[in-house]
Amino acid sequence: MKAIVCTQYGPPSNLQLQEVPKPSPKANEVLVKVHATAVNDYEWSFVRGKPYVYRLMFGLRKPKNPIPGMEVAGTVEALGVDATKFSVGDAVYGDLSDHGFGSFAEYICVKEEVLTLKPERMTFEEATAIPHASMLAVQGLIDIGQIQQNQRILVNGAGGGVGTFALQIAKQYGAEVTGVDTGEKLQMMLDLGFDHVIDYKQTDFTRTGQQYDLVLDAKTNRSPFRYLRALKPQGKYVTVGGHLSRLFQVLFWKPWISWFSQKSVHILALKANKDLGYIHELFEAGKIRPVIDGPYPLEEAPQAIQRFGEGKHGGKVVIGINSGQIA
Repeated sequence: MKAIVCTQYGPPSNLQLQEVPKPSPKANEVLVKVHATAVNDYEWSFVRGKPYVYRLMFGLRKPKNPIPGMEVAGTVEALGVDATKFSVGDAVYGDLSDHGFGSFAEYICVKEEVLTLKPERMTFEEATAIPHASMLAVQGLIDIGQIQQNQRILVNGAGGGVGTFALQIAKQYGAEVTGVDTGEKLQMMLDLGFDHVIDYKQTDFTRTGQQYDLVLDAKTNRSPFRYLRALKPQGKYVTVGGHLSRLFQVLFWKPWISWFSQKSVHILALKANKDLGYIHELFEAGKIRPVIDGPYPLEEAPQAIQRFGEGKHGGKVVIGINSGQIA
């Protein structure tokens, strides 16, 4: 089978499309024929080995599993001897981040507990764009942020996967939503339904004097104290990812901020795939749709990862895999 292989840390251009052995499922696994996968921060960090602390997870000198990719949508090709959740031919998808990588390939073996059945009306490209980003948005806004009706919400890094899902979820609560990003994404965000957009290259939203009930941050590129200026009294700031040094600052100052202020800051610890049933309901009702950048063919995965890393994408960067040429 064909796969994108990372033999050494470096720029995405070092990635290679290679022929590798087709895997066989272990007892509690299913073999999935991959139809689509997606690019995330994990892939951007995985191929470069940066920040260096990630090498403790990926491998110190080179990746232990050389095939990147942590979201998958495809069809079940074979079952392990103890796998009972699915049948051969079922269309499935899921976020693999708690169980490893490897979806930038024509086949992957996955623990059956990681996957869920794909709704019939959902395409494979839509499915692979959903699990990671939508769960960050759902758990950030609802579980941690405890969003209420008609609140003022700001999303930092709003033109990517998390931000585009966050807007659609917040609108279920009648929220007034401001999105922060730059470039061509701004018009896309207005077209999608953001009430206001801010170009971070022109305006620092923490210095405008505007305050919000809830800030959802996909970038975390400022001190937590700067974010406090953008919060109303009793407002909440929730980060779902970003610069490690800033995340550590949020973690360190969180109890002190809660002690001396009615405002609060939070770091989301994602529970992968937990709320996909809720997303299915919104999808079937026509209330949510993923914004897709692509799909790009598997051989263009290096360029797609570079595009993601440079922040040029809108929504989720999706890789489509041609199942008709699988060996």
